Amino acid sequence: MASEAFKRGKAELQAERRKSRGLYWGVGIFSFFVNLLMLTGPLYMLNIYDRVLSSRSFETLVALSVLVAFLYGMMGILDYVRGRVMGRVGARFQSGLDRRVFAAVLKATSLNRAPKEAATGLRDLEAVQRLITSPALMALFDLPWVPLFFFGIFLFHPLMGILAVVGAVILLAVALINRMVSRKPLEAANAAGFAAEQLGAQIRNESEMVQSLGMRNAAFDRWQVARGKSLDTTIAAADTSGSYTAMTKAFRLFLQSAMLGLGAYLVLNGELTPGAMIAGSILLGRALAPVELLVNQWALFQRGREAWNNLAVLLGEIPPDEPRTALPQPKAHLLAQQLTVIPPGEQQAALRMVSFEVHPGQAVGVIGASGAGKSTLARVLTGVWHPAAGKVRLDGAALDQYDPDRLGQLVGYLPQRVQLFDGTIKENIARMSMTPDDKQVVAAAQAAAAHEMILKLPDGYDTRVSATSGRLSGGQIQRIGLARALYGDPVMVVLDEPNSNLDNEGSVALNKAIKAAKAAGKIVFIMAHRPSAIQECDLLLYIEGGARRAFGPKDDVLKEIVKNHAEIQRNTGKSGGVS
Repeated sequence: MASEAFKRGKAELQAERRKSRGLYWGVGIFSFFVNLLMLTGPLYMLNIYDRVLSSRSFETLVALSVLVAFLYGMMGILDYVRGRVMGRVGARFQSGLDRRVFAAVLKATSLNRAPKEAATGLRDLEAVQRLITSPALMALFDLPWVPLFFFGIFLFHPLMGILAVVGAVILLAVALINRMVSRKPLEAANAAGFAAEQLGAQIRNESEMVQSLGMRNAAFDRWQVARGKSLDTTIAAADTSGSYTAMTKAFRLFLQSAMLGLGAYLVLNGELTPGAMIAGSILLGRALAPVELLVNQWALFQRGREAWNNLAVLLGEIPPDEPRTALPQPKAHLLAQQLTVIPPGEQQAALRMVSFEVHPGQAVGVIGASGAGKSTLARVLTGVWHPAAGKVRLDGAALDQYDPDRLGQLVGYLPQRVQLFDGTIKENIARMSMTPDDKQVVAAAQAAAAHEMILKLPDGYDTRVSATSGRLSGGQIQRIGLARALYGDPVMVVLDEPNSNLDNEGSVALNKAIKAAKAAGKIVFIMAHRPSAIQECDLLLYIEGGARRAFGPKDDVLKEIVKNHAEIQRNTGKSGGVS
């Protein structure tokens, strides 16, 4: 039984598909006339053999030919129009879900939920769009009219109708067997291809480390193993599907020849005319064409079905953000109340019952050993993770009361590992806005003490960078990331290990930026290991094992930590002496 999340996601996809219900009906009507006009060929051959040849009338031949040309022209126009309509249906479906899927992918990745579906979410949406616009789906609109062609064959002679029906049943059986047999090989091929692609992307992203540590051969060997498995499974899936495709094609051609042979036999017995013999063969080919197309394009259907299910899981697991009331610009006053945080996908809390209060113009240094919960707190303060219990309030409003995009504008965040996007430095500082504000970009760079550094680059703020570019040093990237965090005048700035890649000049610039943010009445959080990072801090929050051990003025907390440390050392010494 499908999970509730899957049902919710499926319902959301169906609701988006229903927006084009009128267009689907239009395509259905066009398909009726297209299939009706498909009778043009058989009827033309019937009249040619049974009337024109017997009467030897050139006028009848010309009249029939002109009529047939007109009808085929109309059929071509209708077929072209319904193809264009389905193209618009697919584009409408994709554009209607682009933002929703994009947001779900980002949220799922940050929360470590539905990782496979998140990694393939955008490609899955494109796969469904390709299926909607493909000729294979159009064949589904032609299938309901197949009995019309069988009925026409029965009108010529019952034996021909029986042969056509038996052949169609065999082809349908082959299609069903193809579905059952090829499903697992196609799934295995898709999974292996995804694994190889992920490994290749990881190696590319860490190309500098791979190169510097002499890991190129080892990395290639591992990638080649994954790639080889992908190729093997793809070939196996193609062999399986291809065998049924070849079988279907050969059997369809045999059926048409068998229909001609049966028709010839009936003509010799005087039970059928030569025109009906030719017309029956053409009708059979038209009747079986949708079935053959479905068999040949079954891999596309399988991929589309898999993509649909992946999207249903993703959208069901990650519901859309509820619209929130627009709140006024908050004051820089933060209150954490009994904050308990369980990281996504884990069972144990990383933070437990943590409380503190910060006022405008104060900088808080968050210190503790690795794994104490500092980065967890940073993710909660930025709204990426939500507390399992307790609240974080900004100017009285809980963080989840703010729209996520609005909260992102109010909070500046510098993660441990700063990532630049493909674009100019100006665009990166402006958080990849399509319309960056030059004044705010320069102001943010000056506040981060990065303005002079940027001006020394070849094209200044218009210097292009990328995620894999080696043009900038780690310290330069860190300072650009700090400028990005300060862009747009946020009320709170969260810096996670901000001086990890900074030299002395960069550390001085960082402290100046923190001092300027305090003077502007902002709240600043610095998750730090190095003492130099907390130089400008007014308060210290000491976290140990996910719990608050001390909070207050910096000097008081440091004294308490040193006192406790000395006491532990004395107790350890006494214990050692006794033993």
